[in-house]
Amino acid sequence: FLYKFFKFFIIRFVCKYLKADITHNRKLMKKIAISNGPLETKKLATLFKANLQKGDVVLLKGEIGAGKSHFARSLIQSAMYIKEEVPSPTFTLVQVYDTTIGSIWHADLYRLNDYSDVIELGLIDAFGEEIVLLEWPERLGYLEPKDSLTIEIIILEGDRREIIFSTTSNEWKPRLDKILKDQ
Repeated sequence: FLYKFFKFFIIRFVCKYLKADITHNRKLMKKIAISNGPLETKKLATLFKANLQKGDVVLLKGEIGAGKSHFARSLIQSAMYIKEEVPSPTFTLVQVYDTTIGSIWHADLYRLNDYSDVIELGLIDAFGEEIVLLEWPERLGYLEPKDSLTIEIIILEGDRREIIFSTTSNEWKPRLDKILKDQ
């Protein structure tokens, strides 16, 4: 019991204060797509939606204006029974949508101050149970789920974007291969 107790706190300390990336010797997998504009990004998000399942956590990274909200909005709208407006959750922090693939939680963590805010929003309870799309996941710190998928959107020139999919989870590899093959 004491061993597990100390191990938990040591890992927590390392992740939180030393900002270490502990992946338990799992290999990082990366796949890259290029989008030539918003329509191509929307198509990619729609293809991605078809491969999501309950319990998936997707971390959306990129500078302001890179297209994180556009990607999330396109994905959510493609999964809706009846298409409706999907606002950015910048001020509401979390929006939950009932869709054809289950509940999708869309959260924007930009305005959060610390990890306790993440817990208070109920996001930890949604991890592993619902589909969760998180913008500004850096605010998660040590609470970041180990089997999550990171999608980093990098502005190239004009409307062109480099979209990098990365994860240490083996569950994502066949799904990403299918998505990027269909693109």
